[in-house]
Amino acid sequence: MAGAHGLKKTIFEEVSDLARLHESVNLGQGVPDNDAPDEIVDIAQQMLARGHHQYAPAAGVQDLRVAIAEHQQSWYRVTVDPDAQVVVTSGATEAIAAAVLAFARPGDNVVTFEPFYDAYAALTGFARVELRTVPMVYDAQTGSFQPDCEALAQAVDQNTRMIIVNDPHNPTGSVFSPDSRQAIVRAAIEASALILSDEVYEHLVYNQKGDERLGLANGFVPFAHTPGAWERTISVSSAGKTFSLTGWKVGWATGPAQLIDALRTVKQYLTFSTGPMFQPAIAHGLRLPREFFTRRAVQLGEKVNVLVDALEDAGAKVVRPRGGYFVLADMAPLGIEDATELAQVLPEKAGVAAVPVSAFTTPEFEGRFASYLRFAACKDQASVEEGAKRLRTSLADAARAVAGESAGR
Repeated sequence: MAGAHGLKKTIFEEVSDLARLHESVNLGQGVPDNDAPDEIVDIAQQMLARGHHQYAPAAGVQDLRVAIAEHQQSWYRVTVDPDAQVVVTSGATEAIAAAVLAFARPGDNVVTFEPFYDAYAALTGFARVELRTVPMVYDAQTGSFQPDCEALAQAVDQNTRMIIVNDPHNPTGSVFSPDSRQAIVRAAIEASALILSDEVYEHLVYNQKGDERLGLANGFVPFAHTPGAWERTISVSSAGKTFSLTGWKVGWATGPAQLIDALRTVKQYLTFSTGPMFQPAIAHGLRLPREFFTRRAVQLGEKVNVLVDALEDAGAKVVRPRGGYFVLADMAPLGIEDATELAQVLPEKAGVAAVPVSAFTTPEFEGRFASYLRFAACKDQASVEEGAKRLRTSLADAARAVAGESAGR
């Protein structure tokens, strides 16, 4: 009997299986190797020892909600009420799911930017809502991928309930420009749509200057700062990416009280509550000195640069990312038209695993990114350097082998 709404094994599982089979450096899945801060882990252990095993409040432990509000004010000068404008969720993905289920109905559509985090398609599918996508295109002015604003204007209509923005963007590593942000707000206003801003990589921004006008030091500006955005924006983030605690599944959403109240209502029927032993630990983490966050971003940026340099040396074309875990590399200069084939042989031929970017696209726009691979830089320094070494010496040969087989068919 068929089930799971036609879902299949993800590309991440396939690539991870190949990496294990060939004992490769796994730069495919975005699972960090870095250890979480000991002081955060210690607090969670203390909570366990004290018997914090039962349901937490559905909206989240008070101390964590206060810490989230303090964080938004301290880092971004965004004022939120911890009692009415914050909800704690079981990871950022649950917050996104709750938002889609709360505000969209069958016959509605949700718009996002392609390539995109693959959960967006699954979550809108569960809600029986149409997912419309707008391509990210290379913008010479910013030196990064940015939304095709003309395509965005055509994608939204009276049935658009939400525009999902992922900034910094997975998988391109782009930070949305002020012009892109303003275009998204205009489109949302014209359609009377909400904006869901997925900001899980907010503290992993590098190669980016701070906004002196706003007084923001880490180079990231939350979408809610965009003129006209606050009253229609749900901002989502997560402890997983910031603290390398992806298995704890602690996320949150902030925004206007009426929007957060709707999320809270849906969340109680999804997971009801989030681990009570983890929430006080994350509250402590959010109050760590700025130097902690800055150091982690700098360290990740250095690893990104190691991968970018190796990929360019091997002959691939790379648009240097500005935030997040990932590096996108175009294999077309190496004769590759379909990077999926290369991803399947790379663990054996080069000893490195990567994910084809086509896994994050729809059939309509798959061709735009068919020759791209995504590499994760969120690994320990030794793994990144070894992966870079192998890519320098073996990527071009692996690509030639695949290109030769394709030409001979």
